[in-house]
Amino acid sequence: MAKCEVCGNDYYLAFEIITAGNKHVFDCFECAIHKLAPVCKVCGCKVIGHGVEAKATFYCCAHCARKDGVEGVDDHVWGKERETLENKKLK
Repeated sequence: MAKCEVCGNDYYLAFEIITAGNKHVFDCFECAIHKLAPVCKVCGCKVIGHGVEAKATFYCCAHCARKDGVEGVDDHVWGKERETLENKKLK
């Protein structure tokens, strides 16, 4: 059995994750996220989805990135497409 490096649980279904050449052992995804997931610079939450990386800084979403001064980021493309369509309708 392998011991989780976060909580110390010695669990027969523990798993390994290798990142940047370093091997880590965890007994659950919660412990892996606790140890490995980057933290949003603005709100402090763990980034477990796609998030945004700008200027070597991690953000949980485009909103937090924009609050920190990052330009040109969006959480979804359809917002820009909708804006463009609405602007065309106004002309």
